Amino acid sequence: MTEPLFDDLLGLACFARVVEHRSFTRAAAVLGVSKSVVSARVSRLESRVGERLLIRTTRKLSVTDAGMGVYAHAARLLEEAGAATRGASDAGRGSLRINAPISFAQMYLARPLARFLAAHPGASVEVMLSDRLVDLVEERVDVALRITRLRDSNLVARKLATTALCVCAAPAYLKRRGTPRRPEDLSGHACLRYAHLRVEDEWRFHGPRGRIPVSVSGPLTVANGTLLREAVAEGIGLAVLPRFMVDEDLRKGRLVTVLDDFMSRPVGIHAVHAAGRSPAPLVRALLDVLAAEFRSSRWG
Repeated sequence: MTEPLFDDLLGLACFARVVEHRSFTRAAAVLGVSKSVVSARVSRLESRVGERLLIRTTRKLSVTDAGMGVYAHAARLLEEAGAATRGASDAGRGSLRINAPISFAQMYLARPLARFLAAHPGASVEVMLSDRLVDLVEERVDVALRITRLRDSNLVARKLATTALCVCAAPAYLKRRGTPRRPEDLSGHACLRYAHLRVEDEWRFHGPRGRIPVSVSGPLTVANGTLLREAVAEGIGLAVLPRFMVDEDLRKGRLVTVLDDFMSRPVGIHAVHAAGRSPAPLVRALLDVLAAEFRSSRWG
């Protein structure tokens, strides 16, 4: 091994831990070296690459686009090195951290997790429930479930299922306020918003001539899907909800849908992990269990 290559490997290891922990101090502690060593190695790596990989301020450390590309390669190298030292006998052992939307996890995640843990008794799983989109690298998440149209190029996605979106209301609300027949009719209605969508003040529909954006307003904004569904059932107003959450309520007549002819195409339910990182055997096993669980699931 030549000295420049050895330096590069050390620099990549230091850089990867800085990215994962968003801190030179914490990265140094994990690696068992001084902060100055980590800083020097990262600086030398930036010089070798010829681009700035990190943006450092007194309050925050962030990763540049070039840095994310370098991190993808560094993480893969470290994962493969770890796999080589662990050996095949450890393929079913270890811990995983999963992130998932609260309502979906509560309704559908327990059964596949039970199957996964039964098949891998040496594994442990931490499930972090959150309706916000977390940074997988910063929060050290191995697998995240996302119910959205994916746009993040730093993620590798495996589609598990699809779910339609629908505008729902309680029958009592529609009796009191009337039924909207066209998207434009929503201007006279109480539209309850989901806080984690940045464009929730505008609902998007589709008609014969293309997209129909509609500005909406209402008395309630909620950061949890289950609470939003219950608020709709109580007759406070209408809301856009995924079919996986409301199918039973629709069958029982507790909720009804409106504007079905104007709804956009279904969204995917994906399992995602960081791009460029070869998934560990345990991660691949979990992805296989999730895919098998939801293979035939079609909500709406």
